[in-house]
Amino acid sequence: MHTAERDGAHRVGTHDGTHGRRDVGRVGRHGGGEPPAGEPHFGLVVLDMAGTTVADDGLVERAFAGAARVLGAGPGTPAHHRMLEHVRATMGESKISVFRHLADGDEELARHANAAFEREYGELVAQGHCAPVPGAREAVEELCAAGRTVVLTTGFARATQDAILDALGWRALVALTLCPVDTGPAGRGRPYPDLVLAALLRTGAVDDVRRVAVAGDTAYDMRTGVRAGAGAVVGVLTGAHGARELRGAGASAVLDSVAGLPALLNGLETDGPQPGEPGSDERQSGGAGAGRPEPGGSGPGGPVTPS
Repeated sequence: MHTAERDGAHRVGTHDGTHGRRDVGRVGRHGGGEPPAGEPHFGLVVLDMAGTTVADDGLVERAFAGAARVLGAGPGTPAHHRMLEHVRATMGESKISVFRHLADGDEELARHANAAFEREYGELVAQGHCAPVPGAREAVEELCAAGRTVVLTTGFARATQDAILDALGWRALVALTLCPVDTGPAGRGRPYPDLVLAALLRTGAVDDVRRVAVAGDTAYDMRTGVRAGAGAVVGVLTGAHGARELRGAGASAVLDSVAGLPALLNGLETDGPQPGEPGSDERQSGGAGAGRPEPGGSGPGGPVTPS
């Protein structure tokens, strides 16, 4: 893993967090303590990159070809097909973890395969095969303008993440970017909660995990948010997994894209009485699963796709 050995997350910009703030008081259906006066309830938003804010366009599968050669699986072979199916099934997981599985626990081989993958992915990005999900940048800017701290996370190595940020001109877009190596000595990515918790600890943006919102396009993103105790775990349909998989992994809402996230969070923060309060008919309380719209319904920030 030639690119992920440098310690420390990248702080690629700062926001004073004052513009556009409003006193939202008690929020709707996702639990969590009251924020300080004038701050949004969901003060920290942790976003995945590829498939969520960055259009994947099949780059992961294309970059896998180089890794497969290192693993001794030539194109068209049964071994190549089996490995590619595993890559598809584990979209969102830390890439080094994926290659450890494919290498049957051979750490050196896994690192060589991961390095080949990251190298090929970086070359594809350098060739111009990288674009934002439509509306993603605007959504991030709107989240920041509302006083929310936004962190971008990935299962890729640091150099690959940097290449994507440079290609999109996103170096100064958010307060912090994280990859698995930033979570500690173990370097655990998804589906562990470490990336979300590292975002909270490094930014100090909120005082309660229930004031964290997590958004991603894979079941692994959802499991990460649930395991971290995030108050909102939102799936988007611009990447690897569909609504059924996202909901099955714990998504509390599923949007067409991240472009609808600002409106969704704004809606949750003004969505009537808390569960258990007078006037509330909410039977579920707290956690990522609370307030889940009925199948076929719609939620703030865009249609909520039925599972």
